[in-house]
Amino acid sequence: MTKIRVWLIIFIVGLVASGVTAFPLEHEVRWLHNLLDGSPAPQALVDWIARVDRGITETNDRYPFIMYGTDWLAFAHLVIAVAFWGPFRDPVRNIWIIDWGMIACVGVVPLALFAGPVRGIPIWWSVIDISFGVFGIIPLLVVRRLIKRLGSAEAANQDALEKPLRVIHGAG
Repeated sequence: MTKIRVWLIIFIVGLVASGVTAFPLEHEVRWLHNLLDGSPAPQALVDWIARVDRGITETNDRYPFIMYGTDWLAFAHLVIAVAFWGPFRDPVRNIWIIDWGMIACVGVVPLALFAGPVRGIPIWWSVIDISFGVFGIIPLLVVRRLIKRLGSAEAANQDALEKPLRVIHGAG
């Protein structure tokens, strides 16, 4: 049970970090742009971050309500993180949440591959987005395997407890 909880905490912390960092997006991208500008980073990355910085700044200056969408993105990450409290408390009964999370991680791939080009996102940036699904599914796969093992052990213990009762009542 401890290993399950440790892996779930790692996953939950990742979701919360992804969510919380979406709130101050304009400041974070400006900081990243300033950090990369003049650095030995690949020029394509520097140019892309400069473009993103300019786009976010201009959009927020002229149409701040558009950034409300990133607020909801942040909120969604936090709500999804809360959903994993179910498997944290009762992993066997709530394994479906792990399955649901794995489906969401897999879903990142086609979304990034489709929406990225439609929105003018460089393919290498889409690969970074895809990595969130790939790295996200790893702890969930481990957790799912541990939960299955825990469920089998619980079933065996339950069977061992019920067997003497069946013998006493003439059913075994």
